[in-house]
Amino acid sequence: MLIDSQDLDATSAYKLLIGSIIPRPIAWVSTLSAAGIGNLAPISFFTCVGRKPPRVSLSIQPRSDGATLKDSLVNIRDTGEFVTNLATLPQVSALHRSAIEFEPDVDEFDAVGVEKEPSAFVKPPRIKGAPLALECKVFTIVPSPDGLSNLVIGDVVAFYIRDDLYINGRVDFGAIAPVGRLAAEYTLVNNAFVPPLDAAMVLEWSNQRMVRLDGQGAEYSAVDSPAWSPSGSVLE
Repeated sequence: MLIDSQDLDATSAYKLLIGSIIPRPIAWVSTLSAAGIGNLAPISFFTCVGRKPPRVSLSIQPRSDGATLKDSLVNIRDTGEFVTNLATLPQVSALHRSAIEFEPDVDEFDAVGVEKEPSAFVKPPRIKGAPLALECKVFTIVPSPDGLSNLVIGDVVAFYIRDDLYINGRVDFGAIAPVGRLAAEYTLVNNAFVPPLDAAMVLEWSNQRMVRLDGQGAEYSAVDSPAWSPSGSVLE
């Protein structure tokens, strides 16, 4: 099937994007409002974009109403600072709940049940228990033509790495249990390899479906759930 993207509305295009670009890393972003209220948001349109200075990017969609800026974007715009915390399995329930569209006056650390950890170089706190975090200051914000979707590029001014994970200048990622995004669902990254691999093993793994950890049927898709929205938000 070949689909002309010009024939798609924003929601349809978003569904195909999030199902095509997999797995996606999750930036569990912590910010503070100008009034000092803590906010959390899992953002999977996230990647690294530079190394000297180290830079990351976040693409932040509007709220599920398609017209209102998310609190994370407002906080980043108003304060110029944010932290990306690594999403891992031990905190995945709180991570998922942080996608709920809470009111701006709600401290989301309290709402989802995670503690704050003071950052060293920026005002927004890190998430206590997150094994890695990048403290960032805004380099630039690039708005979409309609001004609702925004690309944030931030300079990483400090890396927080749990002591046992820092080995000879690198991160021991095999000890982290990182979580990524598959369409509107999650995946646990629990294997690693360097090619070449045994051909029989490649064939065996290529011809089997992913294992579901949640007990849902093989054909289940969270995109079809009424709790899903084309903004990355969770609707209660």
